[in-house]
Amino acid sequence: MMEKKIVVASGNEGKIREFRQMLEPKGYTVLSLKDLPDPTEPEETGTTFQENAILKARAVTERYGLDAIADDSGLCVAALNDEPGIHSARWMGHDTPYSIKNQKLIELVADKEDRTCHYACAIAWTSPGKEPVVFFDTWYGEIAHEPRGTNGFGYDPIFYIPERGITSAELAPGEKNIYSHRGKALRKLEVWMNENC
Repeated sequence: MMEKKIVVASGNEGKIREFRQMLEPKGYTVLSLKDLPDPTEPEETGTTFQENAILKARAVTERYGLDAIADDSGLCVAALNDEPGIHSARWMGHDTPYSIKNQKLIELVADKEDRTCHYACAIAWTSPGKEPVVFFDTWYGEIAHEPRGTNGFGYDPIFYIPERGITSAELAPGEKNIYSHRGKALRKLEVWMNENC
């Protein structure tokens, strides 16, 4: 069987781990930017999750001639006009720990009646000489009153799932992939890849 290689156009260890958990059992060798010579991450200049995902995947494909997937995802808080949204990773500065970002979001919605939020994820697939394909999905929840859990990454400790009574960071990794925005978008990508790759 021919080896199937794909580059996850990211340096985010949490995202790469989740992609590996989902794609390696299906026979893919999942590489990250760190596995490539002299990698660089393009500036995210898009105005939507979809545009940024294509931008990141296309940069890898054009530079290395490899198939690539990239996701752009973020947390959209209803009471904050869906911020931090596409700026989720850069919000309050790239180097600001998520523990500080999470605490700030809790403070910002403390006096709000509406604590609803959603994760959004766009996953783009690019291949040399082909048009990019993008898959999008969401995951709805609320901003927790305090951070809980040590699984996941980013905003997971404050992403509260009302029907479960726990945060995303309290889900087991395999369980998170069933419900998450990234897991759902990736399953759409997998169906497409099975038919087209």
